[in-house]
Amino acid sequence: MAVHLEPRPAAGSFAWKREPNTKPTNSPLPSRAPTPMICPVAASTPLLCPIPARLSRPLLPETAVGTRATGNSHPRLRPNGRNLRRFRSGLSPALAAAAPTMDLSPRKDLYPHVEPYDTGRLKVSDVHTIYYEQSGNPGGHPVVFLHGGPGAGTSPGNRRFFDPEFYRIVLFDQRGAGKSTPHACLEENTTWDLVSDIEKLREHLDIPEWQVFGGSWGSTLALAYSQTHPDKVTGIVIRGIFLLRKKELDWFYEGGAATIFPDAWEPFRDFIPEDERNCFIAAYSKRLTSSDANLQIEAAKRWTMWEMMTAHLIQNHENIKRGNDDKFSLISARTKNSFCTLF
Repeated sequence: MAVHLEPRPAAGSFAWKREPNTKPTNSPLPSRAPTPMICPVAASTPLLCPIPARLSRPLLPETAVGTRATGNSHPRLRPNGRNLRRFRSGLSPALAAAAPTMDLSPRKDLYPHVEPYDTGRLKVSDVHTIYYEQSGNPGGHPVVFLHGGPGAGTSPGNRRFFDPEFYRIVLFDQRGAGKSTPHACLEENTTWDLVSDIEKLREHLDIPEWQVFGGSWGSTLALAYSQTHPDKVTGIVIRGIFLLRKKELDWFYEGGAATIFPDAWEPFRDFIPEDERNCFIAAYSKRLTSSDANLQIEAAKRWTMWEMMTAHLIQNHENIKRGNDDKFSLISARTKNSFCTLF
């Protein structure tokens, strides 16, 4: 089994598309790679990459392309021009007209803003209730968006990664984040709790399988969910990859990134006494979990402002403003610091 890595029309990201294995039978290479490959490639250059064994799935018969149910009256479509044209040519005129379509012309911007057609809350444990929303085409190809952080929450702009005429777009706020409750709660809030929540949400929305799209921390969560539930995933798109590995945490929070953003680093560093600067993650954890609410807020703002000022090479001033918001800062800083201390 091999896959083409192709650009997404909106975001310039890459996604897996299944293709038959074309390697000769006497190839010295195994038919499947034991680990994923990261394949940087120009948008005009398709690559053949081995698909990870745990994410591989049997090919549908050629006659079945586009015919698997998506929990609604519309057929399942892959967002690829050749497959769409081949699929549509075999449909009756009425069914072809009902199927969702995708604009395949090149784009340099995101898709237009859309409003949700459905919002709700799902109780996922005795402690947590998550907020979710759906937008785009109710009969379209389902995709779930996994936000970063942990703790960042979703925003209306996240819907714009997807063609609203083709996709059934599902966004949700992870435990303790955004509109989910309780606010900034660290209890029962781990990677595997979140993986479980994604699956509960899929079942709640009666979606047999969906595409998984994640950025930053969301890329880690996308991989964790897809490896746990490979039979529920039609494809994976990850961007701004951040896997919370120790070397990544050390570089970002313990001084490595300070060489690129020295002005932003100073307030983050100076908040911590010199005798505790051997581990900034631990020092901030002590303050973010303090019984002193004012100390929690100040630590959260310092932590969040550091992240907001370094999130883009060219600083995004709208993002930086969020670092001054007490509620957002507390959610973001407490949740992310909590996950950092697990590694």
